[in-house]
Amino acid sequence: MDYEIDGNVAVVAASSSGLGKASAKALASEGAHVVINGRTEDRLEEATADIRSIAEGDVLAVRGDLTDPDDIAHLIDRTIEEYGTIDHLVTNAGGPPSGSFMETDDEDWYEAFDLLVMSVVRLVRAAAPHLRENGGTLVTITSRSVKEAIPSLVLSNAVRMSVIGLEKTLSTELSPDVRSNAVLPAPHETARQQELIQDAVDRGEYETYEAGLDAKGTINPLGRIGDPMELGEAVAFLSSECSSFINGVAIPVDGGQGASNL
Repeated sequence: MDYEIDGNVAVVAASSSGLGKASAKALASEGAHVVINGRTEDRLEEATADIRSIAEGDVLAVRGDLTDPDDIAHLIDRTIEEYGTIDHLVTNAGGPPSGSFMETDDEDWYEAFDLLVMSVVRLVRAAAPHLRENGGTLVTITSRSVKEAIPSLVLSNAVRMSVIGLEKTLSTELSPDVRSNAVLPAPHETARQQELIQDAVDRGEYETYEAGLDAKGTINPLGRIGDPMELGEAVAFLSSECSSFINGVAIPVDGGQGASNL
């Protein structure tokens, strides 16, 4: 299937690893020029090399912290300087710390809001004029926690809901020029998940990494956790002309793990 994004320009936030990187790879494999972002120079260099190995277009790495407004402005400005336009924006950020409500103080709440919500606000505000010019797309990567609260993740459960409210609002305010959608991933085998499983092995909870991975998958109807590229392909699809009548939705990419009816 031709996604018709060859030569388009896509900015993917928090894409030096994990689901952001997988999204950048999926877009790059379809011929888009991708601009990736992360805080750590070494990890960005590794991600750039990995994405270039399968890319049909260019790959540009721009270091920056998504909680820093100046770094977000630089990410968009550098993209325009290099390519003159933006066709697709994929927002993404690392998860906030785990914890219960009574363990979470005011500073934790403000930090989570800045990371998860204000990063999206600032990215969209800066990119929207360019997206509107091109009939572009916005895809926000959030979490299945917006559909179903996850124990001990009060910050993710509560704050990420704001991102969905924003995405739904943008699907009308930016339309018909820009389509806005969200993806809600369950666990995928990212470096973070690999680390968590290995930590459990080291604690003696599982005999091997493979045993821990299998155990993680038992709660999913498909019997496994996701491959990051499966989420990346969903992002590429929502950024493409193949999804041209999909707007304002939040799509679980979870193998059916969620218990919510809607």
